[in-house]
Amino acid sequence: MSNHVTSSGAPATSTLRYFRWAFIVTFLGLVLGAWLGWQMTGTVAGTLGIFFICLVLAVLEISLSFDNAIVNANKLKDMQPVWQRRFLTWGILIAVFGMRIVFPLLIVVVAAKIGPWDAVVMAAAQPERYSEIMHDAHLPIAAFGGAFLMMVGLSFFFDHEKDVHWVKWLESHLARHASIRGIEVAVVLSIILAFSRFLEPAESQIFFRAAIWGLLTFLLVEVLGGFLDSTQETMSAAARGGLGAFLYLEVLDASFSFDGVIGAFALTQNLFIIAIGLGIGAMYVRSMTIMLVEKGTLTHYKYLEHGAFYAIIALSVVMFAQSMVHVPEVITGLGGACLIGLSLWSSIRANRNAVAADNQSH
Repeated sequence: MSNHVTSSGAPATSTLRYFRWAFIVTFLGLVLGAWLGWQMTGTVAGTLGIFFICLVLAVLEISLSFDNAIVNANKLKDMQPVWQRRFLTWGILIAVFGMRIVFPLLIVVVAAKIGPWDAVVMAAAQPERYSEIMHDAHLPIAAFGGAFLMMVGLSFFFDHEKDVHWVKWLESHLARHASIRGIEVAVVLSIILAFSRFLEPAESQIFFRAAIWGLLTFLLVEVLGGFLDSTQETMSAAARGGLGAFLYLEVLDASFSFDGVIGAFALTQNLFIIAIGLGIGAMYVRSMTIMLVEKGTLTHYKYLEHGAFYAIIALSVVMFAQSMVHVPEVITGLGGACLIGLSLWSSIRANRNAVAADNQSH
């Protein structure tokens, strides 16, 4: 499968070709999961149980990250081919190994003040303790990821150049007020303050600090992207117009991964099973991203992006809410899928209406 993506059109080939590597990784991952289950339990029932958990985790990752694939595709179609390839190769390695393995280990390293190897040993020998540390770190992770994703979602709608509106009465007003400097930041800060008021003083301080770092991270990535764009004439051909977008997508992927990684511990406390299941799901997200760009899906279904960004805002609110109550991952995944499905249906209906109107005019 080629890593090169282009928005100019794609050959009329089977959609399944985009998922070839995802199918291969699924097969290898499930075989590895079954082997791990047999090594851990020594029984057929235990092996099948872990095999099933790997499947559920993969589905969980896909359902939570479909909107991520749409946003990635939106950014990728304007990137240079060399940076497209780098994101779809290096980026997937960072997503699978960095966020699904290294990130949970780093949380334990920092929280428990132990070395990286000790964290690996704890994940293998003391999964209950490992899971406990991960859950204790959920508050700052949810606050950071929620703030970052909320800025991502609002920035799409607070755009004065945006002229395609799905929910017209709302989006037209947001686009009209986009010229007010810093309006997205003010909205996010107001929501952060509102949520922090409902927490205990100690938790409120942790939540507020982490959320501010999430907001600051988004702004820093935006500043870096703008700087790279403004100096592109003096940059090398390899970096021109691509490094800023690459970094933006990597941070965005990380923010999307927070919810899935933490939620996975509700199904299993074994880091290696989580890495297998979420890694399989990440490969499908990558395949969907390539398909969306090559087939020009975002152009054909004009409201699909809108549904994805509404889902991102909904996810950010859920992550904030998780600082107070537990929200089942199935609700998060189904909610995002419903918003995207509704936007797809609206796009198809709009296309049919446009064809009908064109036929009538002739």
